[in-house]
Amino acid sequence: MSEFTPDEERALAPYFSNLTGPVFALTNLPETVKGALFARYSRSAKSLRRLFLDEFLGDMQSTAATASQVGVERAEKLYARVFSEYGDDSVAQLGGVHLACEGVSNILTKVIEWGRLMAYLEQSTRYVPYTDRPGGKWKYHVPIELDGTPLHARFTSTLDRTFETYARWIEPMQDHFRARFPKDPADSDGVYRAAIRAKALDTLRGLLPAAVRSNLGLFGTGQAYEALLLRMRANPLSESQDYANQILTELRKVVPAFLTRVDQPDRGGRWTQYLADTRSATERAASQLLAGEELAERPEVALTDFDPDGELKVVAAALYAVSDLPDDQLLAAATRMTGDERAGVLRAYVGARGNRRHKPGRAFERTAYRFDILADYGAFRDLQRHRLLTLEWQTLGALHGYVEPDAIEEAGAHKDWTDVMEASADLHDALHRAGMAAIAPYAVSMAYRIRFYMDLNAREAMHLIELRTAPQGHPAYRRICQAMHRLIAEQAGHRILADAMMFTDHSEVELERLKAERAAERRRLRPV
Repeated sequence: MSEFTPDEERALAPYFSNLTGPVFALTNLPETVKGALFARYSRSAKSLRRLFLDEFLGDMQSTAATASQVGVERAEKLYARVFSEYGDDSVAQLGGVHLACEGVSNILTKVIEWGRLMAYLEQSTRYVPYTDRPGGKWKYHVPIELDGTPLHARFTSTLDRTFETYARWIEPMQDHFRARFPKDPADSDGVYRAAIRAKALDTLRGLLPAAVRSNLGLFGTGQAYEALLLRMRANPLSESQDYANQILTELRKVVPAFLTRVDQPDRGGRWTQYLADTRSATERAASQLLAGEELAERPEVALTDFDPDGELKVVAAALYAVSDLPDDQLLAAATRMTGDERAGVLRAYVGARGNRRHKPGRAFERTAYRFDILADYGAFRDLQRHRLLTLEWQTLGALHGYVEPDAIEEAGAHKDWTDVMEASADLHDALHRAGMAAIAPYAVSMAYRIRFYMDLNAREAMHLIELRTAPQGHPAYRRICQAMHRLIAEQAGHRILADAMMFTDHSEVELERLKAERAAERRRLRPV
C-alpha cells in the first residue's frame, strides 16, 4: 500500500522514478535541490519522498517538471551511438544520477560504498534513534537465505530483544548524561538537548546489529553505477543481488544507454562471474595456506608500512612545479640539503593554514602510510566512507571481541549490554555451523571489532586525521585518528609532516556535540 494520498502521489510523480519501491531516482529537480534534499535526508528519520513533500515541495516551480525533460531523447540516442560505434566508456562519466536506496542493511551499505568515484550520504546512528517500528517490526533486515530454516525464528527473536534493549536504554542514558553534564545556563534548551541525545545514541549504537536498516543517498556517473552494479551482482548475498536489480531498473528509467552492458551475458555477465570466481579462488587459497597461523595480538592501530625517506621525497616533490629540474635531480638536491633547509621548504609549501580546509598540494602525495586497524564496527562505518585511499576489510564476526563504553557500566546497563553481545555472538556462530557463513555478519552487534587497513598518502592523511579528530567526532574514531597522527610523527619519524597537520585535535572531549550545536544555533540565529 502507498504511504501517500492520491494528491501527494500526483505531486511526487514528476520528481521520483517510482512512488512505492525502496529504490528510486530523483528526476526533474535542480542539482542544488537534490544536494540539499540528500543533506537533510542524512539527519532525518523520514523517507526521502516524505521529506520532499514536507520540506521541499512548496519551493518548487510548477514548470520544472517539463523544462528539464527537453533533449532527453536526443541525448539518449547520442550516447547509444557513441557506445556502439566508438566503445568510449568515458562518455558514461558525463551523466549523473541521484539515487536513494531505503531499508538497506548496514552490511549492504558497506558493499555499496566501496567504490571511490561516487558520493554517499548515509542515515546517521548519531542523530536518528532506531526506535521506529514500521508495520510493527523493528528496522532490521532478515536475510531471505533464512526462509524455511530453523534459525529464522531464532534470528528474529534475538534481534527483537536487541532492539528492545537499545530502545529501553535511550531515556535512562540521556538521564545519566544530564546528571553527569549539567546544562550551562548560557546554552539554550535545544542545544543542550541535541548534545545529550547525540551522546546517548553514540554510546548505545554498539548494541545495534549490522542488519539494522538504513537509508542511503547516492550520486554517481553512469560509469560509476556500472561498476557498482557489477560488484553487487557478484556478491553472494541475496540482499545485494536484489538491490542491484532494483537499482538497474530505476537507472534505466533515466540513463538507460549507460547501463546496456550490465546484464548482457557476454559482457556484464562474464565480468560479474570473474569477480565472483577470483574471490572464491582467493578464499580457497587462504584456507589452505593460512590454516596453521595463530592470530597475533596487535594494538588498536598499527603502522605497518611507511617510507623512512618520505619527508625528503615530499621536499623534492614540493620543488618540482617551481623548478626546471628533472625529478631524480631534485631528489638528489633534497638529499644534500640540511635538515633546516628541508624544513624551510616544507614550511613554505604548507604556508599559513587558516583552517583545516587549507591544504598543501600534491607533493604530500609523494609518501604514504599503511595502518592496520582493529576497531568496533561503528567506527569502521565512519572511516570506511573516506575514498581517496585504499581500504579493505575482513569479514565482521565475533572473533576479536567487542568494546563497551565506560558510560554503559556507569549508567547500570552493563548486564544488558553483555547479554546482547553474548546473544549476538551465539547467533553468529550458529549461522556458521549451519553453513550460512555469508549471512552470519548480519547478526553481529556494532560493538564487535573488525579488522581493516587504510593505505593513504600524507595529503589524504591530513584530511582524514584533522576531520576525524574534531571535538564533535565520535570518541571511537577520534581515538583511532589521534593514534595515526602520533605514529606518523613518532614511528615514521615524519615530524615535519605531522606538524603540518596542525588542526589535529588531541584533546579529550566529554560532550562531543555541544560545541558544534552551539555553532549551529549561532548560524541559525544570524541575520540573513
